[in-house]
This record gives sequence, C-alpha cells and structure tokens, in this order.
Amino acid sequence: MFIALKTIHVASVILSITGYVIRGIWMIRESPWLQEKWARVAPHIIDTTLLVSAILLTLQIQQYPFVHGWLTAKVLALVAYIVVGAIGLKYGKTRKIRIAAWFIAIAIFAYIVLVALTRQVLPYIG
Repeated sequence: MFIALKTIHVASVILSITGYVIRGIWMIRESPWLQEKWARVAPHIIDTTLLVSAILLTLQIQQYPFVHGWLTAKVLALVAYIVVGAIGLKYGKTRKIRIAAWFIAIAIFAYIVLVALTRQVLPYIG
C-alpha cells in the first residue's frame, strides 16, 4: 500500500510541476491554450490527488506537520508556492511580475522536493 501511495504522490508531483511550467510558458507567450477549460480544470484534479496522497502518506509514516520540522517546512513552502504560483499565472499586475513570480514559484517547488528527499529543513546540496 505504501509503495503504491508513494508512486501516486510522486507521479502527481511530476504532473503538477510539468503542468505549472507549461502553463507558465503559455502565459509568457500569451497562448490561447491557457484559457482552455481542460487547462484550467486538470491542475485542480492533479493537485487534489497530490494533496490527498500527501495526507495519507503522513498518516502512513506517522510524521506530521507542526510536529516534525521537515514536514512543517514543506507545508509552509507549499503555502508560499500556491500564493506565488497564483501571482505567476494569474494575479500578477504586469507581465514582468508574473514571469518573476513564475520563476520564484518553480524555485520554491524545487525546495519542497529537496526537503522531501532529504527530510531536512535546510537540505544540503553537495
């Protein structure tokens, strides 16, 4: 059960960031694809799957946000990613702000992945 759940979680992570990068490229190019219904709905389905699998994994490994530092860091970074990501794709007032926020959101996402892989709040990259 754990391996299947982790596989779903990791696949959702990959789909989520891939979709975010593609939608960011569409935003930069002002592509009409960004307005397609499936392009607006699919991220919600993927991210809901990601969140549910994350919650189930925390229950499986019995480590919880606000108890274990690395999971707290992931949750706080996730909130930052959601806010900055929304600015990047939708709420940034200028194109420059949206592009900058898009890059920052990708960096935050990378931090979340590094924390997950190392289980360290400040992952060492070396």
